[in-house]
Amino acid sequence: MKFTNEIEVFINDYVKDLNEGTASIFAGAGLSIPAGFVNWSELMSEIAQDLGLDINQEKDLVSIAQYHVNENQTRSKLNRKILEEFTEDTEETENHRIIARLPVSSIWTTNYDELIEKTYLKENKVVDVKYRNNQLLNTKPKRDLAIYKMHGDVNHPDQAILTKQEYEQYHQTHEPFINALSGELTTKTFLFIGFSFTDPNLDYVLSRLNFRFSKDKRQHYCFVKKHELGDSSNPDQATLDYNDRRQTLTINDLKRYGIKSLLIDSYEDITKILTEIENRYKKKTIFVSGSAETYEPHDKNNAIGFVHNLAKVIIESDFRIVNGFGWGIGSSVINGALESIHSNPNKYSENQLILKPFPQFATGSKNLQELWSDYREKMISQCGISFFVFGNKLVDNKIVEANGVISEFEIAHKNGCICIPIGLTKYASEKIYNIISKEPKKYYADPDIIMPSLKKLANDRTTFTQAIEIIKGLLETLRK
Repeated sequence: MKFTNEIEVFINDYVKDLNEGTASIFAGAGLSIPAGFVNWSELMSEIAQDLGLDINQEKDLVSIAQYHVNENQTRSKLNRKILEEFTEDTEETENHRIIARLPVSSIWTTNYDELIEKTYLKENKVVDVKYRNNQLLNTKPKRDLAIYKMHGDVNHPDQAILTKQEYEQYHQTHEPFINALSGELTTKTFLFIGFSFTDPNLDYVLSRLNFRFSKDKRQHYCFVKKHELGDSSNPDQATLDYNDRRQTLTINDLKRYGIKSLLIDSYEDITKILTEIENRYKKKTIFVSGSAETYEPHDKNNAIGFVHNLAKVIIESDFRIVNGFGWGIGSSVINGALESIHSNPNKYSENQLILKPFPQFATGSKNLQELWSDYREKMISQCGISFFVFGNKLVDNKIVEANGVISEFEIAHKNGCICIPIGLTKYASEKIYNIISKEPKKYYADPDIIMPSLKKLANDRTTFTQAIEIIKGLLETLRK
């Protein structure tokens, strides 16, 4: 998909924030609605009917909740509605899955449902969910991220923020949340997803934020769908013109809060943009696949030195390395990466080296081969580029191609990785090059950019020193 210049700039900047650990997401009702949960109008429809009001004519839905409590002097029906509407066993959307794979450091949400945290659990991530003030005092051990549910949780509907009075008093009753959010808004870049400008939550949240940040603001972003003639809100041209004008004024007003609006044609565009963000983030992570019982026809020390320098080049080109500690390869990858990191710790970080040693014993109901297969899938799914070096092993006193390296190539291709075999190292790497060279368009969006370098890297006359320079140039190209 070709993006507008505005969205293209946003994607690049947000990926930088992901790499720096300063990206967060603020999720509104629109993130959960596609999964089957109700919006505010649907939630309040029966309540409005009880009050003798028509929900279709009401804009201030928070007041509807307040009127209900005023009339009945209890909110038990509101509590029951939350339980009825937000405890369904619904399936998460693709947007939820992408968000759960992104390394955001925190999620803020005004939603009551548990869809976000359940999606993270499926990704085997430890979430620290906070919906009460006292929960902010403690940090869950080994957490991958915190999820701040500003307006409460479905399992405690009596404490959910629903009525006008509760919103008005929020800055007093939930001051720790306001303070925590204020701190994050000064240090992180937020992407608001699923907020419409008729969402009753948004006005209250933003009014508090603007009070805190009247001058200096960090840049944040929000998706805004363009109005379209013929949809339910724009039956005729006059209505469309009016709504377009109002949307323009609203977008300009959001700038007061440091929120830049990203115009999209349809809600499906959000998934496409999130997918592109994930792909570009993953592209900064390189999986190094390989194993070597022998380094022939190369000298052993020269071959080990090449793998060492390959890891150095990857780190110094500002990429991350994921390595499974392949036999005869893993130590050289680690040493090369650490040499670069320790030689310039202000520029490079140990976070750029991710070690994933393979399990050595069967556990549970899975045998070792099944464990390795699952492990490869998970490890490679984190990466956007894969290098393949050597790839041989000893079987019955014979040197054979390492089928594990071939499997890793197949997994990498299936996951959309850019595969870079260094064919001059022979064995599985040479085989992978031969497979790719027969159908390069199957493996690369633009083969003309990558194939000339791969051809040189497969040439026996290319020295290891020359190979490193070729790889440097290739990495520079892939960074763009």
